[in-house]
Amino acid sequence: MSIRFSVFTKPWKLPLLALGEHVAALGFDAIELPVRPGYQVEPENVTRDLVRAARILAQSGVRIASVAGPTDEATVLACAEAGVPLIRTMARVGPEGYNATVSALQAEYAALVPTLERTGVGLGVQNHCDRFVPNALGLHDLLRPFDPRHVAAVWDAAHEALNGMEPEMALEVIWPHLCMVNLKNAYWQRTRGPEAEVATWRPYWTSGRQGLASWPRVMSELRRRGYDGMICLPAEYTDEEAVDRLIVEDLAFAQSLCA
Repeated sequence: MSIRFSVFTKPWKLPLLALGEHVAALGFDAIELPVRPGYQVEPENVTRDLVRAARILAQSGVRIASVAGPTDEATVLACAEAGVPLIRTMARVGPEGYNATVSALQAEYAALVPTLERTGVGLGVQNHCDRFVPNALGLHDLLRPFDPRHVAAVWDAAHEALNGMEPEMALEVIWPHLCMVNLKNAYWQRTRGPEAEVATWRPYWTSGRQGLASWPRVMSELRRRGYDGMICLPAEYTDEEAVDRLIVEDLAFAQSLCA
Protein backbone atom coordinates (compact mmCIF):
# COMPACT_ATOMS: atom_id res chain seq x y z
CA MET A 1 0.00 0.00 0.00
CA SER A 2 1.47 3.32 -1.11
CA ILE A 3 -0.45 6.11 0.61
CA ARG A 4 0.55 9.74 0.32
CA PHE A 5 -0.66 12.56 2.55
CA SER A 6 -1.65 16.12 1.70
CA VAL A 7 -3.13 18.92 3.78
CA PHE A 8 -5.90 21.38 2.93
CA THR A 9 -4.38 24.83 3.40
CA LYS A 10 -7.63 26.65 4.16
CA PRO A 11 -6.45 27.64 7.69
CA TRP A 12 -3.37 29.49 6.42
CA LYS A 13 -3.82 32.67 4.36
CA LEU A 14 -0.07 33.18 4.06
CA PRO A 15 1.88 34.43 1.04
CA LEU A 16 2.68 31.48 -1.18
CA LEU A 17 6.37 31.23 -0.33
CA ALA A 18 5.62 31.35 3.40
CA LEU A 19 2.77 28.86 2.92
CA GLY A 20 5.11 26.35 1.28
CA GLU A 21 7.68 26.70 4.02
CA HIS A 22 5.00 26.40 6.71
CA VAL A 23 3.35 23.22 5.46
CA ALA A 24 6.75 21.65 4.76
CA ALA A 25 7.71 22.36 8.38
CA LEU A 26 4.49 20.66 9.48
CA GLY A 27 5.58 17.53 7.61
CA PHE A 28 3.72 17.72 4.28
CA ASP A 29 5.04 17.74 0.74
CA ALA A 30 1.62 18.01 -0.93
CA ILE A 31 -1.38 20.25 -0.40
CA GLU A 32 -4.93 20.92 -1.45
CA LEU A 33 -5.07 24.60 -2.34
CA PRO A 34 -8.30 26.62 -2.02
CA VAL A 35 -9.17 28.46 -5.21
CA ARG A 36 -11.61 30.73 -3.44
CA PRO A 37 -12.11 34.44 -2.80
CA GLY A 38 -9.61 35.76 -0.28
CA TYR A 39 -7.05 33.00 -0.81
CA GLN A 40 -3.72 32.86 -2.63
CA VAL A 41 -5.42 31.96 -5.92
CA GLU A 42 -8.83 33.51 -6.53
CA PRO A 43 -11.29 32.01 -9.03
CA GLU A 44 -11.24 34.95 -11.43
CA ASN A 45 -7.43 34.79 -11.62
CA VAL A 46 -6.98 31.02 -11.76
CA THR A 47 -5.68 31.02 -15.34
CA ARG A 48 -2.87 33.40 -14.42
CA ASP A 49 -2.14 32.50 -10.81
CA LEU A 50 -2.39 28.73 -10.39
CA VAL A 51 0.73 27.96 -12.43
CA ARG A 52 2.58 30.69 -10.57
CA ALA A 53 1.43 29.21 -7.24
CA ALA A 54 2.66 25.75 -8.21
CA ARG A 55 6.09 27.16 -9.11
CA ILE A 56 6.45 29.10 -5.87
CA LEU A 57 5.35 26.19 -3.68
CA ALA A 58 7.78 23.90 -5.48
CA GLN A 59 10.62 26.00 -4.09
CA SER A 60 9.76 24.47 -0.69
CA GLY A 61 9.36 20.98 -2.12
CA VAL A 62 5.57 21.21 -1.94
CA ARG A 63 3.25 20.27 -4.80
CA ILE A 64 -0.43 20.95 -5.34
CA ALA A 65 -2.15 17.55 -5.31
CA SER A 66 -5.65 19.00 -5.62
CA VAL A 67 -7.54 22.26 -5.53
CA ALA A 68 -10.84 23.07 -3.88
CA GLY A 69 -12.49 25.40 -6.33
CA PRO A 70 -14.93 25.99 -9.15
CA THR A 71 -15.97 23.23 -11.50
CA ASP A 72 -15.62 25.20 -14.71
CA GLU A 73 -13.53 24.89 -17.85
CA ALA A 74 -11.15 27.69 -16.88
CA THR A 75 -10.22 25.92 -13.63
CA VAL A 76 -9.80 22.57 -15.39
CA LEU A 77 -7.48 24.11 -17.99
CA ALA A 78 -5.49 25.95 -15.31
CA CYS A 79 -5.07 22.70 -13.36
CA ALA A 80 -3.83 20.95 -16.49
CA GLU A 81 -1.25 23.67 -17.12
CA ALA A 82 -0.12 23.65 -13.48
CA GLY A 83 0.07 19.86 -13.24
CA VAL A 84 -2.74 19.59 -10.68
CA PRO A 85 -4.60 16.31 -11.17
CA LEU A 86 -7.82 16.90 -9.21
CA ILE A 87 -10.48 19.50 -8.47
CA ARG A 88 -12.46 18.77 -5.30
CA THR A 89 -16.03 19.97 -4.99
CA MET A 90 -19.14 19.17 -2.94
CA ALA A 91 -22.70 18.49 -4.02
CA ARG A 92 -24.87 21.09 -2.32
CA VAL A 93 -28.60 20.31 -2.35
CA GLY A 94 -30.50 23.29 -3.72
CA PRO A 95 -33.99 24.57 -2.93
CA GLU A 96 -35.41 22.46 -5.74
CA GLY A 97 -34.81 19.35 -3.62
CA TYR A 98 -32.49 16.35 -3.50
CA ASN A 99 -33.53 14.41 -6.60
CA ALA A 100 -33.68 17.48 -8.82
CA THR A 101 -30.26 18.57 -7.54
CA VAL A 102 -28.73 15.18 -8.40
CA SER A 103 -30.12 15.37 -11.93
CA ALA A 104 -28.85 18.94 -12.39
CA LEU A 105 -25.38 18.07 -11.07
CA GLN A 106 -25.12 15.03 -13.31
CA ALA A 107 -25.91 17.23 -16.30
CA GLU A 108 -23.31 19.78 -15.15
CA TYR A 109 -20.62 17.14 -14.72
CA ALA A 110 -21.46 15.50 -18.04
CA ALA A 111 -20.96 18.80 -19.84
CA LEU A 112 -17.46 19.00 -18.34
CA VAL A 113 -16.40 15.47 -19.28
CA PRO A 114 -14.94 16.31 -22.72
CA THR A 115 -12.59 18.88 -21.13
CA LEU A 116 -11.68 16.46 -18.34
CA GLU A 117 -10.94 13.76 -20.90
CA ARG A 118 -8.82 16.09 -23.04
CA THR A 119 -6.75 17.41 -20.13
CA GLY A 120 -6.52 14.37 -17.86
CA VAL A 121 -7.75 16.41 -14.89
CA GLY A 122 -10.30 14.72 -12.63
CA LEU A 123 -13.30 16.06 -10.74
CA GLY A 124 -13.66 14.69 -7.21
CA VAL A 125 -17.02 15.08 -5.45
CA GLN A 126 -16.95 14.94 -1.65
CA ASN A 127 -19.72 13.85 0.69
CA HIS A 128 -20.69 16.44 3.29
CA CYS A 129 -23.21 16.49 6.15
CA ASP A 130 -26.22 18.82 6.30
CA ARG A 131 -27.65 20.03 2.95
CA PHE A 132 -25.25 18.17 0.70
CA VAL A 133 -25.02 14.68 -0.73
CA PRO A 134 -23.96 13.31 2.67
CA ASN A 135 -22.49 9.84 2.40
CA ALA A 136 -21.15 7.00 0.29
CA LEU A 137 -24.58 5.83 -0.80
CA GLY A 138 -25.44 9.31 -2.04
CA LEU A 139 -22.15 9.65 -3.89
CA HIS A 140 -22.59 6.22 -5.45
CA ASP A 141 -25.97 7.27 -6.84
CA LEU A 142 -24.73 10.68 -8.00
CA LEU A 143 -21.60 9.34 -9.71
CA ARG A 144 -23.04 6.15 -11.20
CA PRO A 145 -23.14 7.51 -14.80
CA PHE A 146 -19.48 8.56 -14.87
CA ASP A 147 -16.13 6.99 -15.63
CA PRO A 148 -14.09 7.55 -12.44
CA ARG A 149 -11.20 8.76 -14.59
CA HIS A 150 -13.32 11.86 -15.16
CA VAL A 151 -15.72 12.25 -12.20
CA ALA A 152 -15.00 10.32 -9.00
CA ALA A 153 -15.53 10.37 -5.25
CA VAL A 154 -13.60 12.08 -2.49
CA TRP A 155 -14.79 10.07 0.49
CA ASP A 156 -14.76 12.00 3.77
CA ALA A 157 -14.63 9.72 6.82
CA ALA A 158 -15.87 12.36 9.28
CA HIS A 159 -18.92 13.40 7.26
CA GLU A 160 -19.73 9.72 6.72
CA ALA A 161 -19.61 9.17 10.48
CA LEU A 162 -21.89 12.16 11.06
CA ASN A 163 -24.47 11.30 8.39
CA GLY A 164 -23.74 7.84 7.06
CA MET A 165 -22.80 4.28 7.86
CA GLU A 166 -19.98 2.10 9.12
CA PRO A 167 -16.66 2.81 7.38
CA GLU A 168 -16.19 -0.72 6.04
CA MET A 169 -19.61 -0.66 4.36
CA ALA A 170 -19.13 2.89 3.12
CA LEU A 171 -15.81 2.05 1.49
CA GLU A 172 -17.31 -1.05 -0.13
CA VAL A 173 -20.06 1.09 -1.66
CA ILE A 174 -17.80 3.89 -2.87
CA TRP A 175 -14.75 1.82 -3.84
CA PRO A 176 -15.40 1.72 -7.63
CA HIS A 177 -15.63 5.52 -7.69
CA LEU A 178 -12.93 6.43 -5.14
CA CYS A 179 -10.17 8.86 -6.10
CA MET A 180 -9.18 10.40 -2.74
CA VAL A 181 -9.89 10.07 0.98
CA ASN A 182 -10.42 12.96 3.39
CA LEU A 183 -9.38 12.08 6.92
CA LYS A 184 -10.66 14.35 9.67
CA ASN A 185 -12.92 13.83 12.67
CA ALA A 186 -15.94 15.23 14.46
CA TYR A 187 -18.78 14.42 16.81
CA TRP A 188 -22.23 15.91 17.38
CA GLN A 189 -22.22 18.52 20.15
CA ARG A 190 -25.47 19.57 21.78
CA THR A 191 -26.04 23.31 21.46
CA ARG A 192 -28.98 23.63 23.87
CA GLY A 193 -29.20 22.38 27.43
CA PRO A 194 -31.30 19.39 28.54
CA GLU A 195 -34.04 21.75 29.75
CA ALA A 196 -34.78 22.81 26.15
CA GLU A 197 -38.02 21.56 24.61
CA VAL A 198 -36.14 20.39 21.52
CA ALA A 199 -32.45 19.50 21.38
CA THR A 200 -30.21 21.02 18.68
CA TRP A 201 -26.79 19.80 17.61
CA ARG A 202 -23.76 20.87 15.61
CA PRO A 203 -20.54 19.12 14.59
CA TYR A 204 -17.53 19.69 16.80
CA TRP A 205 -14.38 19.26 14.70
CA THR A 206 -11.74 17.48 16.70
CA SER A 207 -8.52 15.50 16.39
CA GLY A 208 -8.27 12.17 14.62
CA ARG A 209 -8.34 10.12 17.80
CA GLN A 210 -11.41 11.77 19.35
CA GLY A 211 -14.35 11.78 16.92
CA LEU A 212 -17.04 9.45 15.61
CA ALA A 213 -14.93 8.27 12.67
CA SER A 214 -12.60 5.45 13.64
CA TRP A 215 -9.37 6.20 11.82
CA PRO A 216 -7.95 2.76 12.74
CA ARG A 217 -10.95 1.07 11.10
CA VAL A 218 -10.78 3.34 8.06
CA MET A 219 -7.07 2.71 7.55
CA SER A 220 -7.46 -1.01 8.18
CA GLU A 221 -10.09 -1.22 5.45
CA LEU A 222 -8.00 0.86 3.07
CA ARG A 223 -5.05 -1.45 3.72
CA ARG A 224 -7.21 -4.52 3.18
CA ARG A 225 -8.38 -3.17 -0.17
CA GLY A 226 -4.90 -2.11 -1.23
CA TYR A 227 -5.64 1.61 -1.47
CA ASP A 228 -2.88 3.35 -3.40
CA GLY A 229 -3.61 7.04 -3.42
CA MET A 230 -3.83 10.35 -1.65
CA ILE A 231 -5.26 10.98 1.79
CA CYS A 232 -5.96 14.64 2.47
CA LEU A 233 -6.03 15.90 6.05
CA PRO A 234 -8.42 18.89 5.91
CA ALA A 235 -6.99 20.57 9.05
CA GLU A 236 -10.50 21.48 10.21
CA TYR A 237 -10.77 21.97 13.95
CA THR A 238 -13.30 23.88 16.03
CA ASP A 239 -10.35 25.02 18.16
CA GLU A 240 -8.82 27.02 15.30
CA GLU A 241 -5.95 28.36 17.41
CA ALA A 242 -4.65 24.81 17.91
CA VAL A 243 -4.58 23.91 14.22
CA ASP A 244 -0.78 23.66 13.86
CA ARG A 245 -0.40 21.41 16.91
CA LEU A 246 -3.38 19.23 16.01
CA ILE A 247 -2.47 18.72 12.34
CA VAL A 248 1.04 17.57 13.27
CA GLU A 249 -0.43 15.11 15.79
CA ASP A 250 -3.00 13.89 13.27
CA LEU A 251 -0.41 13.36 10.55
CA ALA A 252 1.69 11.28 12.93
CA PHE A 253 -1.39 9.26 13.97
CA ALA A 254 -2.43 8.63 10.36
CA GLN A 255 1.10 7.62 9.36
CA SER A 256 1.31 5.22 12.30
CA LEU A 257 -1.85 3.50 11.06
CA CYS A 258 -0.18 2.85 7.70
CA ALA A 259 2.65 0.89 9.29
